[in-house]
Amino acid sequence: MIRKSLVSVALFAAAAAAHAQAWPSRPVKIVVSFPPGTTPDTVARVVAPRMQAALGQPVVVENRAGAGGNLAADAVAKSEPDGYTLLVSTNAAVATNKVLYDNLPYDPERDLAPISLLATAPQALVAHSSVPVNSFKAFVDYLRANPGRLSYATTGSGSASHLTMELLKADAKLFIVHIPYRGFPQAVTDTLAGNIHAMFAIIPGVLPHIKAGKLTPLAVTALKRSSLLPDVPSVQEIGHPQLESLAWIGLLAPAKAPPAAIERLAAEAQKALGDPEARRILTNAGFDVAGSTPAQFRAWQQSEIAKWGKVIRATGAKPD
Repeated sequence: MIRKSLVSVALFAAAAAAHAQAWPSRPVKIVVSFPPGTTPDTVARVVAPRMQAALGQPVVVENRAGAGGNLAADAVAKSEPDGYTLLVSTNAAVATNKVLYDNLPYDPERDLAPISLLATAPQALVAHSSVPVNSFKAFVDYLRANPGRLSYATTGSGSASHLTMELLKADAKLFIVHIPYRGFPQAVTDTLAGNIHAMFAIIPGVLPHIKAGKLTPLAVTALKRSSLLPDVPSVQEIGHPQLESLAWIGLLAPAKAPPAAIERLAAEAQKALGDPEARRILTNAGFDVAGSTPAQFRAWQQSEIAKWGKVIRATGAKPD
């Protein structure tokens, strides 16, 4: 009897090991939380073919937009945790929305397993050319001299563009009126028209208008300068490092996905991001290539939830 039991245990262990080693034995799906052509989609489509070559199985990108990324995150969180359904998401759906939404149908920390932080991108603080400022200090001084007379555009209440300006307002004790829009195109259009005086925006979205002289760049929300705006100081240089605000994109899986699959995916994602052509594409699109371990990504996610959670609670921000 004992011998039979030992044989059974050995066979079970061998089968389990074989099953683990067999991953992946079929296509892997990456669900992207925004439509084709958006920044998360760009990152996913750069990484996917390179991971596919390494894994020896198709890696398919599927766009599932809606609810600011929450729809895709919820679907992946509730999918089979077998390592075959992954999520590429911005920071909103897997970090700040945990605090922003009262009834989020999933918990980003509990229901999703971080695999790798893929890329980050700073914002730029820009002012319309009619605003008589050419530096961050001049902008702050002008706001203090004209409290409540200027406005700033955002891509929606609770968005990165909103929370970053709220952080600046609290830090520098400023009064500037918030005008929320439903997305970047409307926000930048009104800012370019001079109806709005300033905004925080992802650099590639405003770079052509900066070059055309329609918008004045005042600072970059990173601790170092951007290669796209090499003459614009970072928040570190202007003495406000706490204003660091990075849009970021990460790769995640359902919480109970096999640890071996998570580690393999993280390793292959890092290798994919190390490819020179991949780095060139992402850098030209305004990203800083990241590539992290699951543990590093988890720590980053938690720090972002803590940081922006304080801002959300202090401002009372709610989704539009």
